[in-house]
Amino acid sequence: MIERLHDADRRGFASDNYAGVHPELLEAIAVANGGHQISYGEDVYTEHLQSVMREHFGDRAEAFPVFNGTGANVVSLQSMLPRWGAVVCSTTAHIHTDENAAPERVAGLKLLTVPTPDGKLTPELIDVEAWGWGDEHRAQPLAVSITQTSELGTAYTVDEVAAITEHAHSLGMRVHLDGSRISNAAASLGVPLRAFTTDAGVDVVSLGGTKNGMLAGEAVLVLNPDAVDGIPFLRKLDMQLASKMRFVSAQLIALFGTDLWLRSASHANGMAQRLRSAVEGLPGVTLTQETQANAVFAILPAGVADRLRESFRFYDWNPATGEVRWMCSFDTTEADVDAFADALRRELASA
Repeated sequence: MIERLHDADRRGFASDNYAGVHPELLEAIAVANGGHQISYGEDVYTEHLQSVMREHFGDRAEAFPVFNGTGANVVSLQSMLPRWGAVVCSTTAHIHTDENAAPERVAGLKLLTVPTPDGKLTPELIDVEAWGWGDEHRAQPLAVSITQTSELGTAYTVDEVAAITEHAHSLGMRVHLDGSRISNAAASLGVPLRAFTTDAGVDVVSLGGTKNGMLAGEAVLVLNPDAVDGIPFLRKLDMQLASKMRFVSAQLIALFGTDLWLRSASHANGMAQRLRSAVEGLPGVTLTQETQANAVFAILPAGVADRLRESFRFYDWNPATGEVRWMCSFDTTEADVDAFADALRRELASA
C-alpha cells in the first residue's frame, strides 16, 4: 500500500500542471494495461489515435505522441526547418521564455522574438523580423510560431490565425501552433479545434494534453505533411519516442475521442472567469490582461502576494511591477475560487 504524502484537499493557483490526473484518463490508462502490445507506436491505441485526430483536424492529420510540450515543440520546429532556419515568435512565447533554450540548443534553430502587448503576433509584427532572405550572415526566417492560448492568457481568433498563416505562407514561411492549452482556446472561442488550425492554414500543431488532465504526454500533430520532414527520426533523436506509447495514446484517445477535452477546458475557463469577477474592483488590484481562457493576471500592492502565498501558491509574472498570474484547472472548484478571493480581500484590508 502506497502512503499518500500530500494533502489531497490543498489547492493552488500557480499552474494547471499542479492538478492531478483526471479520473477518466486514469481509467483509460488502466483499460490499456494488461497483455502485450507492440512497442514504439505500433500498438492498436496509437493506430486508433490517428482516426480520432482526423475527426477533429481533417483527413491529412497525423499524430506523433511525445512525452511533453517542450519535446513536441522541439520536434515540430526541427522538422519544419533546415539547419539555417529561424522562427519568428513573441517575446513571451513559451519556446522563448520557459524551455531553457531547448528549441535553439537541441533543435539547432534561431528564435527571432518580437515584443507584443498581449502575447499575440500579427502580420505586421511578424514583418519586424521576417526579412533578410538570402543573406548568408542572417539566420533565415522560415517559420512562425504562435501560442494558443498565449502565455498572457489571450486567445487568437480564427480570423487572426488565418491572417497570420496567409501572410507567412506568402513569404514562404511555415506556421507552427504551440497548443499546450489548445482546448482552452477552443472552449473560449466556441469553435471546433480545426477552425483555428487546419481550416486557418496552420501547418503543424504541438497538441497539448498534460495541462488538461493527462498524466503525461502531448503530440506533434502534422496538418500539412508537405511542411515537415523526418519526424520519425527526429522524435527518436530528441529522446521523445516512448516505448510503451499505448499509454500516451490511450490518454489522448480518452481526452479527444470524447468531449472530455472540452468539458475540462470549459470548466477551467469558467473558474478563471469566476476568479476575475471576484477580484475585479477590489481596492489595490489591477487586472492587466483580458481573461480569455484559464489565466488571470493582476498587479497587487507590495507584500500582499507573499502573504497570500502562505495559503495559496501562485507565481510572480513580473516582480518589478508586482504582477502575478493565477491559473485555474479542470479540478478547480467554486469553493477554491471563493476561498482564494476571500483571503485576498483580507490581505488587502490589512495592507
